[in-house]
This record gives sequence, C-alpha cells and structure tokens, in this order.
Amino acid sequence: MAAANASVRLDREYETIYVLRQTVTKESSEGICGRVTEAVTREGGTLTRVENWGRRRLAYPVAKSRRGVYVYVRYVGQGGAVAEVERTLRMLDDVIKYQTVKLRDDVARASLVVAEEDLKFEHLEAADEAEEESLARSLGLEDIATHMPPGYGHSHGHSGGPSRDEAAAEAEEPAAGTETES
Repeated sequence: MAAANASVRLDREYETIYVLRQTVTKESSEGICGRVTEAVTREGGTLTRVENWGRRRLAYPVAKSRRGVYVYVRYVGQGGAVAEVERTLRMLDDVIKYQTVKLRDDVARASLVVAEEDLKFEHLEAADEAEEESLARSLGLEDIATHMPPGYGHSHGHSGGPSRDEAAAEAEEPAAGTETES
C-alpha cells in the first residue's frame, strides 16, 4: 500500500497575480500571458486558469503609475514553476508588480480537469473612470469617507455630546470660577 501511495506524485497549486502598465497594448499583454504559460509548462507545471481582470486603480502608486492591468493565473506544479514564472515576470518591462501565493500542497495532477475556456486570455478594453467608480461603489469597494459631508465620520456612534477631541480640550482647561496655581 505504501508503494502505491509513493508512486502518486502530489503537486502544489499556486496563484500569481501580476500587474501590467496601464498603457500596455493588446499584443504585449497577450505575449506576456504566453510567456507565463511557457514558463509554467517548461517547468513541468499545468496551467489551470487565466483571467484578465482589466484596468483598475492601484492601491498606491507603483513605478509612477496609478492604474494597471491585473491578470490572474492559477497553476499546478512544483517550486521550480513558481521560480520560473517570477523570473519571467521580473524580466518584462510592462510588468510593474506580481505576487504568488501557494494555495494547496496536495493536488493530484492526474485528477485535474481543465476547461479550454479557462485558459483563454481575453484582452479587456479600458473602462472609463466614471464606469469604474460606479462598479467599485456597487461592489462596496469605494472609500465611503470621500463622499461624506465635512465633519461627518469623526464621531461615529456619537450621541450628541462633545467629540473625543473636544472632551480632551475641555479636560485640559480649568473650569470657570476655579482657582489655579500660578
């Protein structure tokens, strides 16, 4: 029984998200995806999913860019596949950021079923900012504080008394009619 289990090779499942410059062309983004696919297969891995998430605002500026094209890739293999994918991404000028996460340790590659449409890279056209902001708002991803009236939000859960800052200022000032040492 132990010999049968030893012959089944378990792989690891990884996901890599990489961000391309916002000015990347359709041909360049498709070429980069092709190079990532080649890197996975060259190291004996199997690509299981490719998704182009499109142009989105970055959480913070990266390489003087505020927006980028996000691409999600999921694959199965050993650590060499991750090293090769990251080496490939590091060499490409249009890639401004990437991150790989190990999802599972116990994937039997023989049991994998990969649909052809899951591996097709689709280039997405840029959405205008108003459309992107309304999508972010509908998903609850937009910073709500930017759309609140001035002064709102500083005292959430506040029942009408002085705010924390006002209370601290009052505590420091002597009450009227009391004597202080000079």
